[in-house]
Amino acid sequence: LELPEMSDFKPSGNAEPPLAKATAWVETACPACGGTGRRETNTMPQWAGSCWYYLRYIDPRNQTAIVDPALERYWMNVDLYVGGAEHAVLHLLYARFWHKVLYDLGVVSTDEPFRRLVNQGIILGEDGQKMSKSRGNVVNPDTVIEEVGADSLRLFEMFMGPLEQSKAWSTKGVLGLHRFLGRVWRLVVSEDGSLRTDLVDREMNETELRLIHMLADRVTRDLDRMAFNTALSGFMIFLNEAAKLPEKPRGMLEWMVRLLSPFAPHIAEELWERLGQSGFVAHAAWPEADPRWTRSEEIEVAVQVQGRIRARIRVPAEADAAEVERLALSREEIVSELAGRTPRRVIVVPGRLVNIVV
Repeated sequence: LELPEMSDFKPSGNAEPPLAKATAWVETACPACGGTGRRETNTMPQWAGSCWYYLRYIDPRNQTAIVDPALERYWMNVDLYVGGAEHAVLHLLYARFWHKVLYDLGVVSTDEPFRRLVNQGIILGEDGQKMSKSRGNVVNPDTVIEEVGADSLRLFEMFMGPLEQSKAWSTKGVLGLHRFLGRVWRLVVSEDGSLRTDLVDREMNETELRLIHMLADRVTRDLDRMAFNTALSGFMIFLNEAAKLPEKPRGMLEWMVRLLSPFAPHIAEELWERLGQSGFVAHAAWPEADPRWTRSEEIEVAVQVQGRIRARIRVPAEADAAEVERLALSREEIVSELAGRTPRRVIVVPGRLVNIVV
């Protein structure tokens, strides 16, 4: 139905909406019986469309229904909704209302539209205040990108802290992430622009496999938790350890670039090409960590005497209780604490602690 052109669409001053002023349009013939009638003038607000758009995305070209029931059952619910705290009232509250109405009408198969909501924090000015022109603390992202690149800006926003928290901007901090990307680049590319001479084409040894698989495991888990800051900490640990290696297998660096791609897509695509790969790294398969290489060779165990921690020891991850007990009792601090007394009981909690009762 095409709405009429109106020169006067101010409020009418009574209960009638402005559309009621278009009397020639309102008074019309009934398309069913041919008799005269009036068109409805109370129209839906613009909120109505935005309250169920996620359903229409599932089946946007359907001419007979809001959404095909089979497609709706396949795709719903929305697993994750990310939006500011103000969004919870301005949109999500109404979306839930509309969705529940559609559920009561049998249009949708779920009584809730969204499984999980995450309210992201905001970036404050360097003074810790909300950015505003009046305070003069606004940071223009275009300026930051011109100086250090989009990847550095992205990384710093993710590294500032948990997604849900509001954080203050720091020019010094973004420069730190820019230097980090420089270290990533230099791990692959030499000063003259060619590949580094310590980059080798061979299978990874046990140390290298453990290093890259632990990175893949950490980044994958942190991405699922939207813990971007700790994922980047994993990259920094990997970079420190990889820099110590006398040789860097090409396969290990290719894994690193694939894992880095969601965080710093521009430098990742460039390094992917430098490493001799074709196509986009964004289209490459995501590396899957092998549990054989993600288990630590050693773990730290606290040693208590009479309930008070007296030492912390490193033990093989696969050590049985008897071996852990032997290592604990032979520790110098524990020998000194016991002072010749024979333990009445030794309790070993696997992977956590040893409690010695005397």
